[in-house]
Amino acid sequence: MCGRYSLFTPAEELEARFGAEFEAPPEPRYNCAPGQELPVVTDDDPDAFRSLTWGLVPSWADDRSVGNNLINARAETVREKPSFREAFERRRCLVPADGFYEWVQAEGGKRPYRVAFEDDRPFAMAGLWERWKPTQTQTGLGDFAEGSAGADAEAEVLETFTVVTAEPNDLVSELHDRMSVILAPEEEETWLRGDAEEAASLLDTFPDAEMRAYPVSTRVNSPANDDADIVEPVDV
Repeated sequence: MCGRYSLFTPAEELEARFGAEFEAPPEPRYNCAPGQELPVVTDDDPDAFRSLTWGLVPSWADDRSVGNNLINARAETVREKPSFREAFERRRCLVPADGFYEWVQAEGGKRPYRVAFEDDRPFAMAGLWERWKPTQTQTGLGDFAEGSAGADAEAEVLETFTVVTAEPNDLVSELHDRMSVILAPEEEETWLRGDAEEAASLLDTFPDAEMRAYPVSTRVNSPANDDADIVEPVDV
């Protein structure tokens, strides 16, 4: 799975790499976590980075809390699962990252590792996105509505995303049995613009030839820790 990643590449490099612009330069992120607003490039606005919440909430969901369990979508079933199939057909996105984290069982507890390209270059993970708007009778309306709950208030639309995962390559298989679907640069346009069959053909395992994995501090275990020390190698 992909449950944590980094994105500290400077904004101007990300803009050049993805051909999209930020409304305002973002802060470097060393510990991106579910539930946070993070930059993505969506199929309906590929020239801009937009901030969406990680954890997909389908448009038909009764409650936004379902997003807590939908941070990843399996490539093998993404076209079949009700939570993902409409988004796969109509709402795909690129999730920029420059590394991701996995945990392995070790003496004394789980040890986190960071997986990245050897030069730390940014890449796109295949993602899906959704819009969700609560009704006045749904749980959590107070978090979204303007005005009192009894008023005829307009609820705010929540935009969310999930990361698609596939079988791991040889490097990641030493750490976990899943990994995010990483798109080659020449595949990104097809992921955003192609039809369902073309998009499905991209859901494969990215080779590990130029990738590395190394142990990092257990400080990454807490999303509250988000600084450059997290991506530094540690001795084990």
